[in-house]
Amino acid sequence: MGAEHLGDRAATWDEDPDKRRQADDVARAVAAAVPPGGRTRLLEYGAGTGLVAQGLLARLDGLAVTLADSSSGMRAVLAGKVADGTLPSDARVWELDLEHDDPPAERFDLVVSSMVLHHVRDLARVLDGLAALLDDGGLLCVADLDHEDGSFHEHLHDFDGHHGFERADLSAAMGRAGLVDVTVQDCTVIERDGRPYGVFLAVGRRERRDGA
Repeated sequence: MGAEHLGDRAATWDEDPDKRRQADDVARAVAAAVPPGGRTRLLEYGAGTGLVAQGLLARLDGLAVTLADSSSGMRAVLAGKVADGTLPSDARVWELDLEHDDPPAERFDLVVSSMVLHHVRDLARVLDGLAALLDDGGLLCVADLDHEDGSFHEHLHDFDGHHGFERADLSAAMGRAGLVDVTVQDCTVIERDGRPYGVFLAVGRRERRDGA
């Protein structure tokens, strides 16, 4: 997932107001997609410092939070937030990289991935893993970059992920992973070096495993 260059910046990640704004925009869009009522088991995959989860906690009642990241630096920040009360005391922090790890047996009502999938090489494997983590009827919410010309990551000499996604292509990939009723909408905009880069939110639902 190219996590190490992000992990090196984990300690100061939340100091960037743009990152806080972007995460809050994602959380707002995800919260609007979640049906009201009941306790929701949330997994944020590639959670970073947990800013999106914090935004969801402010908007959704009854969240049971699990935060997964492959970066040890990010997990250290997450553990610190659990310890100091920024995140709930019962929030769990997992090491998980679905490009290389099998998905755990646990199931969730809501799986969120924000600005993660354009870093992965094997998109189909990761989407399959995320879908497998959903309980029947659960939602996968993916916030990621619209397709761009490669300039977004030109400052990273070793970037070998995707230059964003065409929305129809990612919707189709989510469908192949077993998700239905996939919708895509505008989510937020990231400004970098004076250029705007669009971010969308794609939401898909896990069908019942018996096909009903």
